[in-house]
Formats: sequence, C-alpha cells, structure tokens
Amino acid sequence: MNFHEISWTVETPFPLLGGMQLLPALVGGVLFFVRSPRIALGLGLAAVLSEIALGYELYQYFKHLDHAGTTFHLVEQLSLGGPLVYHVGADGLTVLFMLLTAFLSLMVLLYGAKVRQFTPLQRFLSIALFTESALMMQFATLDLLWFSLTSAVQIPLIGFLLRSWATSTSAEAGAVTRYYQFMGLGLSLLLVATLLLGWNHASLMQGTWCFDLPSLAQTPAPPWAQSILFYLLLYGLAIRIPLFPLHGWLPDVAEHGTVAAAMVLLIGLKSGIYGLLRYLFTLLPEGVWQWHAYVVAFATVGIFYAAVLAILQRNVRRLLAYAVVSHTGVMTIGLFSLLPKGFQGCTLLAINFGLAISAILLVVGSIYLRTRTLLLDNLGGLYDRMPLLAAAFLVATLAILGMPMTPGFDAVHLLLEAAIDRFGTLVTITAALGNVAAASCLLWAFQRAFLGTPVSPTPTKTMQRERIVEKTMVLMMIVVQLSVGFYSGPGMKLIDGYTHALAVPYQGRKP
Repeated sequence: MNFHEISWTVETPFPLLGGMQLLPALVGGVLFFVRSPRIALGLGLAAVLSEIALGYELYQYFKHLDHAGTTFHLVEQLSLGGPLVYHVGADGLTVLFMLLTAFLSLMVLLYGAKVRQFTPLQRFLSIALFTESALMMQFATLDLLWFSLTSAVQIPLIGFLLRSWATSTSAEAGAVTRYYQFMGLGLSLLLVATLLLGWNHASLMQGTWCFDLPSLAQTPAPPWAQSILFYLLLYGLAIRIPLFPLHGWLPDVAEHGTVAAAMVLLIGLKSGIYGLLRYLFTLLPEGVWQWHAYVVAFATVGIFYAAVLAILQRNVRRLLAYAVVSHTGVMTIGLFSLLPKGFQGCTLLAINFGLAISAILLVVGSIYLRTRTLLLDNLGGLYDRMPLLAAAFLVATLAILGMPMTPGFDAVHLLLEAAIDRFGTLVTITAALGNVAAASCLLWAFQRAFLGTPVSPTPTKTMQRERIVEKTMVLMMIVVQLSVGFYSGPGMKLIDGYTHALAVPYQGRKP
C-alpha cells in the first residue's frame, strides 16, 4: 500500500477509540468483585450497549467524510517506553470490524444470560468482556507489535472459555490442547515476523526499533526477505481464520468446546482477515505478488476438501466447522486477486460471515441446551417448537450462499468479478461452486434438524419453546443481516478508498 497517498491526522477531542478499547476491560475487572449474577449481568449489558453506542458514534463520524478509507482519523498516540507505542487510529475498515465486534459481544452476553451452564455467570461475563477489549485493540491499533501482544492476550482468554464451559469432557483431553498448539504456533510465527520487521527498520534507521505501521511501510524489507516474512505473517494469521491446511484445530474445538459463546468470538470475528488486509498486503507487496497464486491454489483445494468432509459429518458442530473452512477458501481467492473488487468482496464477506456464522452458532447452542445432542440422526421436527430459531438458521445459511437481500450477495458478486479478472474462468467457477457446496451442507443440516424425521425419536412435543431472550437474539440477528443486505452501500463506501489504495502496488502486473 502506498502510504504517501494517505494523510495522517490527529483528531482526539474525545478519546473515542480509547474508550471503546478500555470500557469492556474496566467493566470486566469490576465483575470479578461482584457477587450478584443479576447485577453482573446488568453491568455487562450496560457495557456492551455502551460499546454499540460508541460504535454508532464512530460510524456517524466517518459517514460524512469523503475520504474515509484513505485517511486515519481520531488518532491517539502515547509512547510507553522503547519501541512499544500506543498508536491507534480508525478508517473505514476499522469502523466495520469494531461495529461487528460490539454487536456480536452483545449476542454472546445475551446467550450467556440464558444458559445456566455458564456458572459463575460473573466470571463468564468478565472473560467475554476482556476478550471484546482485546479484539477492539487489534482492530484499532496501528502498531504491529501491539497487534501481536493483544493477540497473545486474546488466545488464552478464549481458551479459558473453551475449557471452563466445555460441552464435553473430551475438550479437557484434546480439543483445547489442540487449540493452544495451533494458536501458539501461529502467535510464534506472527511475533517472529514482527521482530524481523522491527529489526529491518532498525537496520535502516540508525538502530531505532519501531513497529509502527506507517514507519514500517516507509522502510520496506529487501526483496530477498519478503518471501520469508510473507510466509511468517501469512501462516501466523491464517491459522486463526482458519485457512486450509491450517484448520486442524477447528473441528475438535467446534465439537467439544463451548457451543456458541467462545466460537462466536473466535471464528465469527475474522481478526485474521483483518490482519492480512492491514499488515500483510501493506508491508510485503513483493512477497504477496510472488506467492499469491500458490495461496490461491491451496485455497481452491481446501474449498472442496472441506466441503466433502462437511457432507460426511453427522454432528452439526463438525459439519459447521468444515463449512467454515470451505468458505474461508472462497474468501481467500477474492483476497489474493489483489484487486480493489476482491479486497472489497472479501471484507464484506468477512462481515457477512461473522453475522451469519454467529447466528448459526447461537441457534445450535440453543438446540443443544434442549436436546443434549447435535447428531443429525437424533434431530428432526424442531421447526414446530422453534420456528424463529429455524428462520434465523435459514437466513444465515442463505446469507452464506450469497442470496439477494442478504449481505453475502454484493460480497460474492464482487469476489467473483475479481476472480475472473485476475485468474480467469476456471478459478472463478471453482470459487462459485465451492461457495454453493459450503452452503448446501448447511441447508442439508437445516432440512434434517428442523424439517426431517429423526432416526432416533426426539421428544419434540415436550421440548421447551423459545424463550424471550432467544427470540430477542434471533430477531436482532435476522434484522441486522437483512438490513445490511438491503443497504450495503454505506459499508462499501467506508472501505472503497482503502481497498483501492491497497491495490496500487499490484496494478498493471501480469501473472
């Protein structure tokens, strides 16, 4: 990305970004000392609702700007000693991911409020708020070291959620351990890449270590190091997306870990995609160009590999995990088309995916609470008792498919346009078929669970109907998804300038 085309401003009449980062952590710390679950829930909901209000204020600020995507606004900077600097700023990409984080955090807290499994509730709410704070820091920071350190905080927080409120004792033995192994490897690669980029800056700037994004962009790595740094950053971030073949942790975690809460914060929020857009394509354009075709080849294989495995699953959670991996391959093709349309499509698809997959996870969690099983052979006829949950599952699946009036429609359209411009017909058809294959698995699961007849009888007639909290959650999810689908223009305007600037180093090149 050409940072000479970007103006840097300092506009902090009110530390809006600082407030959005610190508020959840402050309330989370208070909740450790609150004994009443009711008071804890009230404080937690007040925090996430305040975050949504601040996010809306952030959006309103950028809504009226002509160059929201090429200028970082509301910049806050503070030296913490040595190369560690608190440096945050927002552009359109930041706004979208922070709004998504605030909304999904509200869904997680509402889900936790109705689930008796999350005891003590105060601890669950506290860890969820600390996780939200870490994610907000990742999306606001303009410092690669700060991004890496907040990732190091986020990983054990989600691991704690997975282990403490697991739905299977197998999680204790294997699933969470595998999560830590994969995430630890990814974090190690990310930290090595961060330190190497800081060392490169020091070698060019008389020994001054710096991890600030604009400074690193002005001191590009030499050509011989771009490939090494590319793979370190790619693998360090791709594990958390997850991109094939780095997905081995997800099926086990999805099956045995916390049904919905931790998974929403883990795969509903694509911090890996954000990291690639913010750092990889900005700092290593030569490495990206040299290896982008190979990444697309792996993504293409992963689309159908994961789709086939999804079809073979009988557990809804494992099916969903492989559908996620397949869909991630589709996003990667758009991302590595290196065209503005591809960057736009991937960003919008990440937002759409965050909403859709989170809706499905919350529905799956509610089903598990009633049936204590997610085996498709044991489910069926759930629509009669849970029509709103069924509607939320269906709308989310159609959004993943890219149906009109859902957020996925414009995203998939842009992604496929970029794919055909960069890679031609074959890869584009593959991406389109892969997108359909991933969604078809979920449609099949919807038919089996909600409309079909179970092989093993399920006592649907005595099953508890949807609670008010559940109805509130799913209605909010449906309304937000359809609203974004009907009116995607504001979101595209926010990222238009940034995605065009990001594609500048790759313009005019031929494979």
